[in-house]
Amino acid sequence: MSKPALPFSPCREVGDMLYLSGEVPFADDGTIPEGIVAQTDLVLARISRTLATKDLTLDDVVSATVYLTDKSDFGPFNVAYAKHFSDPLPVRTTVIADLVIPAKLEITVIAKLPA
Repeated sequence: MSKPALPFSPCREVGDMLYLSGEVPFADDGTIPEGIVAQTDLVLARISRTLATKDLTLDDVVSATVYLTDKSDFGPFNVAYAKHFSDPLPVRTTVIADLVIPAKLEITVIAKLPA
């Protein structure tokens, strides 16, 4: 029996915007790396891979919503996150939340498609 597909799209174009579903830090082998820095780097790499399917990069991201499971990770998360973006930085909301998987964060983004 095959695994059922989850009931959402990984990304969706609406007008000139691309909305990405929340991304979590699953490595290709299904594992989750230890630590907020490794998980942040992996999530943003996965987001970059999805953006690339539409010929976009993290520079095209205009908004990000971040869900952290532990507020003590906020500082190290910010350092890791900042390495991946350049000015103008996306607007961002960060909240503390429980996740349905044993990860430290989930990130969803909105990107601007080219004219």
